Amino acid sequence: MKLVKPKALRPGDSIGIFTPSSPCHVWFKEKYEFAKKQIESAGFKVVEGTLTEKFISEGYRSGSPKERAEEFMQLIRYPEVKCLMSTIGGISSNAMIEHLDYDEILRNPKIICGYSDVTSLHMAIHNYTGLVTFYGPAVIPTFGEHPKAFDFSVKSFLDAVQFHREGKRELEAPSQWSNQMRDAFTSGWKTGKRKWESNPGWFSLVSGKVKGPLLVANFNTLMSCAGTTYFPKLEGKILLLEEMECELGMQERKLVQLKNIGAFDKIKGLIVSKPEFYKNSDAPFEFNDLLLEIIGEKQFPIMTNFDCGHTHPMITLGQGISAELHVKKSEAKLTLLEAMIEE
Repeated sequence: MKLVKPKALRPGDSIGIFTPSSPCHVWFKEKYEFAKKQIESAGFKVVEGTLTEKFISEGYRSGSPKERAEEFMQLIRYPEVKCLMSTIGGISSNAMIEHLDYDEILRNPKIICGYSDVTSLHMAIHNYTGLVTFYGPAVIPTFGEHPKAFDFSVKSFLDAVQFHREGKRELEAPSQWSNQMRDAFTSGWKTGKRKWESNPGWFSLVSGKVKGPLLVANFNTLMSCAGTTYFPKLEGKILLLEEMECELGMQERKLVQLKNIGAFDKIKGLIVSKPEFYKNSDAPFEFNDLLLEIIGEKQFPIMTNFDCGHTHPMITLGQGISAELHVKKSEAKLTLLEAMIEE
């Protein structure tokens, strides 16, 4: 399928906010309102989807699958909205998939951005339309950061959707990273200073150099797509996996399943991002050891400790964009070979 790129986001454009799963803007209303102001301070207008603006909540979800899909499609239809961004992730974005109008999405190609559970929408929309969707910020976790949104995350997002319009772009690791959970059920999200750690950079696990289209996914959500018509075509892809919770026992289970469906016979390269929560469960080995054990003697480059996912800051990446993964013993690099947007 032909790759379709959305138009570049411009200063003053409107960003439409949709809530595909968890109604966290209802739970964390003050943080959500703060996040909207930060989006506006970055030079954009905010348009809320129908469910989002009414602060609808049905417990774990913002509405029925049809209602959530209609909120999404209305933002696709609004001419002034040039970018759709999710409030946050959740556990049931996949329920929307059968109710979306993919022909209409293709007729109105817009920037669609989110991560985690939104992986389901990335996989379906990219697979059914060829549209480049953006694995990047969500409103509350990124723009709701106090006292201001992460400079690195915002810059990476703007580079992806606004500034990088042609040629190659080598990505750089942030100097610091954080996995601190600041409690949004209390005032903890805005009190005290965030705890940062020095970033050791991206880890070279298996050397090699390949070029191919990027496929970026939350590992847990990706495996919930297995067996569907929108499970991604992995042949020739550079696969990037990220995870919120990385407990080694569950990682073994999912990695073996990925192996059993033939993924490691198809991909050209593998990137694994830092997890938010890591637990080795008293195993006498670590994640990289487990990864090599399960993949075996497959010869493709592997880079770990990347920065795209549930840790902060995060790099924004476009589905299907051509990239070069170059892993050497001394360093690991990821270079985008084209822009993610059109003029």
